Amino acid sequence: MISSTVLFYGNYVLCQCLGLLCVVFVSYWNIEWRGGFAWDASFLQFNWHPVLMVTGLVVLYGNAAILYRIPFTWSQRKQHWKLVHAALLLSSLILSILGLCAVFDFHTGYHIPNLYSLHSWVGICTVVLFTAQWLLGLVGFLSPCSPLGFRKLLKPVHAWMGMAIFILSLASCLSGINEKLLLALNGNSNSTAAYSSHPAEALFANFLGVLIVAFGLVVLGILSNQRWSRLEPGEESSRSLLPEDN
Repeated sequence: MISSTVLFYGNYVLCQCLGLLCVVFVSYWNIEWRGGFAWDASFLQFNWHPVLMVTGLVVLYGNAAILYRIPFTWSQRKQHWKLVHAALLLSSLILSILGLCAVFDFHTGYHIPNLYSLHSWVGICTVVLFTAQWLLGLVGFLSPCSPLGFRKLLKPVHAWMGMAIFILSLASCLSGINEKLLLALNGNSNSTAAYSSHPAEALFANFLGVLIVAFGLVVLGILSNQRWSRLEPGEESSRSLLPEDN
């Protein structure tokens, strides 16, 4: 028999490893094949966009989402972990906004239209929903003036919206990787191989996409397991009725 807590921490370690690999891979991709980073409205500034979005909108956001599932936090005051949860999400949001600034500045410098692709539509909607979700959570759960009844009504909506935003974040990043490869590896330049010819950059970036999917699946798996949710007052008896893990 595997303890539920041991199983959680196994998944949690896997989640951290996958998240770290996502950040390392997206950074290495843009250093090795895209020329590195700058903040001068050039192609090098654009390279910040995927790094900041994967780091903020996927990895940091995913870790913030599963924070309450860590058994270590259950015996401590929830208010403290609410602040940590909010701080992680704020960091995620700031990185995401910086990622948008990077791509908008780049487009402006090269007179490229903004928000013309499906990737950009999904991405901007994700960040707008994320901003609204964070502000609503701040007012609903951290404000001392928020009534208890409102918090109870908001909690399931907040949890559902959080998962929806995370799924949209995964879709945005995956579509962005594919769009970048299609535009950059078009085969029209003597120095650029076509995407369809399986160059090393394409294989590496595709594997980055696989890592993002794996990270997302582990996060969603943790969130969907009711045994790994924090007990609220009055829930102890109902939790004891759940079948034991085998």
